[in-house]
Amino acid sequence: MARYFVTGATGFLGAEISKQLISRGHQVVALIRSPGKASLLRALNVALHEGDITDRESLRAPMADTDGVFHCAAWYKVGVAEPMAERINVEGTRNVLETMRELGIPKGVYTSTVAVFSDTHGQVPDETYRYDGAHLSEYDRTKWKAHYEVALPMMAAGLPLVIVMPGLVYGPGDTSGMHGALVDLLRKRLPMTPRRTAFCWAHVEDTARGHIQAMEHGRPGETYIITGPRHTFEEAFDLVARLAKVPRPLLHPGPRTMRAMAGLMSLVGRVTDLPQALTPEALRVLAGTTYFGASDKAIRELGFSARPLAEGMDQTLEHELRALQRLRPPG
Repeated sequence: MARYFVTGATGFLGAEISKQLISRGHQVVALIRSPGKASLLRALNVALHEGDITDRESLRAPMADTDGVFHCAAWYKVGVAEPMAERINVEGTRNVLETMRELGIPKGVYTSTVAVFSDTHGQVPDETYRYDGAHLSEYDRTKWKAHYEVALPMMAAGLPLVIVMPGLVYGPGDTSGMHGALVDLLRKRLPMTPRRTAFCWAHVEDTARGHIQAMEHGRPGETYIITGPRHTFEEAFDLVARLAKVPRPLLHPGPRTMRAMAGLMSLVGRVTDLPQALTPEALRVLAGTTYFGASDKAIRELGFSARPLAEGMDQTLEHELRALQRLRPPG
């Protein structure tokens, strides 16, 4: 039995990692900013410590004497201006990894993302690929900095760290913009999905298991892409519509239209606040982009696998439809 320190444990992915670690008989120590969000962790008997990755001193005591670190806390929003993005994603990562080094923690797993590759234009790169151009979102940019300017240099200097790079993560408990679009579809309020935009879709349970496999089998100093099958938005939401027996989105604007909308919204945004989904950044991210990465290395070295989208969405829909039923007013 091992004792693991987890950042972001109250979040979508971190909670699932914690749950799976507990189910394997391990102990989990979690750093939490909001005790009110930690009811699941309390039920799992996770050792809770209030703190923040931006406050380096708050990391030392809970991380001490642990066998490994899972650093998956991050700021993740698209289309939202957030001055804290760099402080959380870049400096927070630096704080976690430097504290891990100072305490002599035997191994760590850092959650990066294939978004550091930006738009891959239909190509499916492996871990050797590097993108050095302008980024489409603040999330992409700050995660790129954490990956290439913090994690990789510290690994090169001897830090026993493994980097994992998920793609789009979905499943019960998601709170991202993707979840909002899914709920809108179930409520018959999603009129369109962008044409040609595509991601690698991996269920949260598979992604969390990939993190644990990286801790158990990953070679320190190595990076592993842990992505699921590739699907366009049209394919994914048409699948959900069939499974849920709701109308599928009828409009599918192409990349040029989406970029034109982004330009228009940049003007509109000067005079009024925009919904998150209509900000220029959010529209650019969906303008025919592909966020791809090949998980062959993780499959070969870690034993990673990701379920088909139809299987994962079927389970996810059961959860979401139950949640909608609970929210529906009586009568």
